[in-house]
Amino acid sequence: MNGYFQLVTEGNETGIRVYAPTDGGDMLAYDDVKEYLDDRQISFVPAVLNDAIQEGSGTYVMLNDTPSYPERESYRLTISRDKMEASAFFYAPSEGGELMTPREFLEDLAYRNITFGLDSEAITHFFGNREYCKEFTVAKGRKTREGCDAKVEYMFKTNLRAKPTMREDGSVDYFNLNIINNVKKGDKLAVLIPEDPGDPGQNIYGDILRPHPVKPTKIKAGKNTVLSEDELELVADADGHVTIKEGTITVSNVISFENVDVSTGNIDYDGSVEVKGTVATGFSIKAGANILVKGVVEGASLKAGNDIILERGINGMAKGEITAGGNIISKFIENARASAKGSVTSESIMHSNVAAGTEINVSGKKGFIAGGKVTATDKITAKILGSEMGASTIIEVGADPRVKMRMKELQKAMTESQKRLETIKPTIESVTKRLRSGQKLTPDQTRQAQQLMTMNKVLTSQLEKNSAELAELQQKLADSKGAYVVVEGTAYPGTTIQIADQITTLKTEAQYCRFELRDGFVKTGPI
Repeated sequence: MNGYFQLVTEGNETGIRVYAPTDGGDMLAYDDVKEYLDDRQISFVPAVLNDAIQEGSGTYVMLNDTPSYPERESYRLTISRDKMEASAFFYAPSEGGELMTPREFLEDLAYRNITFGLDSEAITHFFGNREYCKEFTVAKGRKTREGCDAKVEYMFKTNLRAKPTMREDGSVDYFNLNIINNVKKGDKLAVLIPEDPGDPGQNIYGDILRPHPVKPTKIKAGKNTVLSEDELELVADADGHVTIKEGTITVSNVISFENVDVSTGNIDYDGSVEVKGTVATGFSIKAGANILVKGVVEGASLKAGNDIILERGINGMAKGEITAGGNIISKFIENARASAKGSVTSESIMHSNVAAGTEINVSGKKGFIAGGKVTATDKITAKILGSEMGASTIIEVGADPRVKMRMKELQKAMTESQKRLETIKPTIESVTKRLRSGQKLTPDQTRQAQQLMTMNKVLTSQLEKNSAELAELQQKLADSKGAYVVVEGTAYPGTTIQIADQITTLKTEAQYCRFELRDGFVKTGPI
């Protein structure tokens, strides 16, 4: 047991007996004794007290020549800052002093409002085998167990990004990209793990400690999927490939054609479309999911909700246009317009207008971009930019082209709204002034005034909404200054490179370099 002390209050003086620890217990601390004596206003000489503690022989040591009353058994209670634990440190009674009873101790805790988590075993053990000057826990709260939000675990890849691989002969394999999640009917697609609300805790005062609130969620079932009765599992209801868009899971089936031409007419399908041959000039394909064309696309229009894969490429003859809600992978893009919400990957881009929401990668044996305008939000990588013949080539990174287009639309709409507001403002002010002066309006005037006020409210609301969206897009444009262009070969003179709002036109060749924005200017650096 720990070392402890006992006050002696006989005769005309006050003294102390200090007992050494036994069986590896802790030595009595000077501060514990000092605190006890100070609380009871018992004077002492520090050096004398310290010597008595160090000796710990149990012999009587006088503290002062003033008699004191006998002291009962007592304790010091310590409460943790988080109110989750209380510990007691008992002092022995003075010689002839009274002992505290367990009931008295428990009543004292109750008086202090310590009602939860009492350690009855520890308390009983102390009163059955007293050990003084040793702290022990008498009450402990129950910790709060925090819960967690509900979440959906997907049994398929949700972020498929086209990554072509290099073949041994140096050519690039653009077509085995593993960007389609094939599933069979009955395959499990998603599992919902419900929210866990957690468990409330309670401190030693009995206060309930609530866990943080959690968020529920649901599996969003799309076409060709079946949700279980308990809404915890989603399975495929058809063969096809699974996609997720805005949280909704859909299994798209595939329709196949030999060619898209006069024998088929235009194609409009909510699943995926596969064409084994060519897509002829003047025809269109609209697919809710993917479009795969194994032959050549001529001056046709292709629009897909997800990816477009052209194994032979597109020669648009200045008429062809492809638009993808995901990625575009095409062997070549020539005399065409191409737009992808994701990335664009090709071996060559010639005299075309190509835009990507993320990046454009033009590599392989050719790897050139010559003529036209190529735009990407994050980066553009190519072996060759421009040509020795000086074909006008514009390379632009740092802003999603749709952002700039939307900004122009918003600015135009805001200007029109402002003009209309200025037109109706004098009339509204005139009507308001007449009403305040007590004049009455005719029924026609009242109806007209109401219409104008409604229009004013609608226009003002729309102006505020457009202004907020414009500010958000302007911030996106400002954040896009980290975009860059990588040239793995040669960039020819006459090539224009724009990063964010900064433009430079090359006057000399640049090789094996990276164009980026530094100090407000487009500058070159090592790859």
